[in-house]
Amino acid sequence: MKKSVLGLTLATLAAGMLLGSCGKAADANVLNIQCWNEEFRGFFNRYSTDEGKALLKEGKLMDDDAKKAKEGYHVDGVPVKFVETPSTDGAYQKALDNALEGNAGKKAADKVDMFLAEADYILKYANSAVTQDIDTLTNTKIDQSHVYNYTKQAASDASGHVKGISFQCCPSGLIYNRTIAKDMFGTDDPAVVQTKVDSWEKFETLGDQLKAKNAHYKLTASFAETYRVFSNNVKAPWVNSANELSIPAEVVTWMDQAEDLVTKGETVTDGIWDAGKTALIKKDPKAEDDKAFCCFGPAWYYNFCMGDSKAGDWAVIKGPQSHFWGGTWLMAASGTDNGDLVAKIMDQYINDAGTMQALIKNENQFTNNQVENQKAADAGHANAFLGGQNDTALFCEAAKSIKFENVTAYDQYCNEGLQNKYQEYLVSLKTGNGKVTREQAINNFKTSMKEQFPKLIIK
Repeated sequence: MKKSVLGLTLATLAAGMLLGSCGKAADANVLNIQCWNEEFRGFFNRYSTDEGKALLKEGKLMDDDAKKAKEGYHVDGVPVKFVETPSTDGAYQKALDNALEGNAGKKAADKVDMFLAEADYILKYANSAVTQDIDTLTNTKIDQSHVYNYTKQAASDASGHVKGISFQCCPSGLIYNRTIAKDMFGTDDPAVVQTKVDSWEKFETLGDQLKAKNAHYKLTASFAETYRVFSNNVKAPWVNSANELSIPAEVVTWMDQAEDLVTKGETVTDGIWDAGKTALIKKDPKAEDDKAFCCFGPAWYYNFCMGDSKAGDWAVIKGPQSHFWGGTWLMAASGTDNGDLVAKIMDQYINDAGTMQALIKNENQFTNNQVENQKAADAGHANAFLGGQNDTALFCEAAKSIKFENVTAYDQYCNEGLQNKYQEYLVSLKTGNGKVTREQAINNFKTSMKEQFPKLIIK
């Protein structure tokens, strides 16, 4: 999933013994995992480590402070080392590429065993020799019968070999403020609110209505809030088979919308990960201060982007258009000498019923197991952050429409780069300083792509 705001962290954990089940685990004394933030590490420490499992047996969850600070975690006695590098500006990919180079020939303690990858660049690694078919990790194949098909497709190379497992499925929706909805519509009922925003025309009209109702109401919390809806529905890739880069028509439509909303004062020029955006969704809706009606995101968004918001004052609906955003894949590094252990971890996050239900109930996640998601939905899962709404049921339906299409290995750089350069134009537009025009912003984006990838043909 797109989570690129956390700084560089290094969690190095102490020594222990090694698992050996099918003859694949060697004499390595550490399980090395590369990642870009602490989201999966938190789940991993709670549900996969020996220490986390011990607490679970006592009916306890490893708390946030412990999962961030404590050292000495193990899996089946094997010490674990997470290396975190922020993904901003492609820093994680660069660090990962360096770490994976010559991996098979490194000392056991230095080998990368598993690493995490996002939807925006997973194809780069799925189609590379630095990853290996997960069926080669152990003598027992990992059961993938209950995962969502697009997650397999995304992690497969051109020959159909699956190189990774996603621990989540990421249908995304419009997350709205219940208090503002009641003020606007007289109700916060998701079914009713959906009728107010079930097309882009209605959505944009609502921006005018919100402004007329209360000068402090913003339609969205960021100019980039709707970006992923449009970019996820492109009908052509950023880079075609002739290695030509051009901005998809749907992204141009988003640019027009963002400019319009900023001009009318119905959104702000803060980016998705900026403090100003966070402030707009944290504010008490009843306070005499600016606050946002909605943002867009999947289940991971609650914890990662809205953790300090008022629980119970939000709900989620489909919104104007179906889409998905992000996802995190666990990928097997070629040269790992902990193949059995990597396979065991992958299997846990798509097949272990206890882990699936814990992720749903304790972490507000939507898992990559269709059976367990439906089980929770049918049981009336109530998300406290969403005021008791059964968002799992909504996402079960939304996940049926997810397609992994028109995706390229350049997408992280395209998606982030375009937004960053366009933000410079919108800030200039809002302040009236005229420093950056729309045309200049687009050219600046294209120039930056050419500098990073000289072989690209810029259209």
